[in-house]
This record gives sequence, structure tokens and C-alpha cells, in this order.
Amino acid sequence: RIKPEKVKFADERLKDNSYQSKGGPQNDYGDKAHRDLIVTRGAGFRKEKNKKKRGSYRGGEITMESHSIKFTD
Repeated sequence: RIKPEKVKFADERLKDNSYQSKGGPQNDYGDKAHRDLIVTRGAGFRKEKNKKKRGSYRGGEITMESHSIKFTD
């Protein structure tokens, strides 16, 4: 088993894996899709996700901003 107190993170941003923790604009395409899909659980998620992928979905601004984390190794 992994002991949580012995885990070392290479970057503090890796501790929180939620969508809101990434930062960035609050009106972009991903944020709107996140708000719509976070309440969906189980088999219904696939249906809702596929509905969003169709051309009629108007989410928000598509940004080219990167939220990647650079590692030295």
C-alpha cells in the first residue's frame, strides 16, 4: 500500500486533480463542458459527452492556453 504521508510531489499543482484547480479563464469551452458534465454519473455520462461532441454544442471560447507542468528529469 501507498502511505500518503511518504508521497512527494514534483510540483504542488499535482496535489489537486480537479478541473477548477488548473486556473485559466472561466468562460472557455472546457469550463462550460465541465459544468454540464460534472453532475452526470454512470452510463448517462457517455450520452451527454457525445451530445457535446456534435456540432450544435455552443460551449464557449476555445483557448490555446497550455496548463502543462515541466519536469526536470
